[in-house]
Amino acid sequence: MLTDLHVHLRPDEPEASAEESFTRANAERYAEVASERGIGFLGVSEHLHRFRQSLEVWRHPFWQRSAVDDLDSYCEFVRTETGLALGIEADFVPGREDRIADLLAERDWDYVLGSVHFLGEGAVDMAGEWDVWRTASDPERVWRRYFETLGEAARSGLFDVLSHPDLVKVWGPERPLPGRDPRFLYDLAMDGIAESDVAVEVSTAGLRKPVREIYPAPGFLSMCLEAGRPVALSSDAHTPNDLGFRYEEAIELLGSLDVEEVAVFERRERRLVPLG
Repeated sequence: MLTDLHVHLRPDEPEASAEESFTRANAERYAEVASERGIGFLGVSEHLHRFRQSLEVWRHPFWQRSAVDDLDSYCEFVRTETGLALGIEADFVPGREDRIADLLAERDWDYVLGSVHFLGEGAVDMAGEWDVWRTASDPERVWRRYFETLGEAARSGLFDVLSHPDLVKVWGPERPLPGRDPRFLYDLAMDGIAESDVAVEVSTAGLRKPVREIYPAPGFLSMCLEAGRPVALSSDAHTPNDLGFRYEEAIELLGSLDVEEVAVFERRERRLVPLG
């Protein structure tokens, strides 16, 4: 089976509204493309920061601008109108674990994706006023903080899947790189990942970004597999055409590492299905 768990019905553009995106017709477009591309398990996982309830967790200025939709309306729409699995992509915010847990516990998810997009107030993957690289003078420090935070996210037990788990590389040569082999920095996340029960996302989204690589790098993925972590296959689609984006390369990578199964979820219960 092919899967796509990391799917956004609503594009990232600020002008894209819930009224336009959360419709049966839009969901059907995604389902049709998924069927054409052989994707047998499809779930939707919108960004938590798009919903007003996220401000119970964190009031970052970017979140305050973004949090315009109602989380419960989204959940009801997915459950009653789409036939898709219900997920959410939730940022890990250190120190706010209890608030995240309370917010998540109040809804009936099939799965929760955990992402590290922010290091303090700075954004790892967002150009402009919140770009962490505007003030960072030491790239190794940024990468170190990223992987330390990723390990905390895994250890928190809040998430079913770690999304794009080496997102810090997203800019490729457009941002400064650490001076030493990143495998030394991967180790900073591995204790938390090894101690957790989280699945690790293999995402082709990086092939659409400046880095032009799958998340995570093969070396990091190998370490996660050696720690016994299962794989969740996704594309981080923001349009129907993104679904299953360049999956042949992800399947080749997984085959080279002897991965034969991928994770699917229902009511936060994970099972493994053969990768096809």
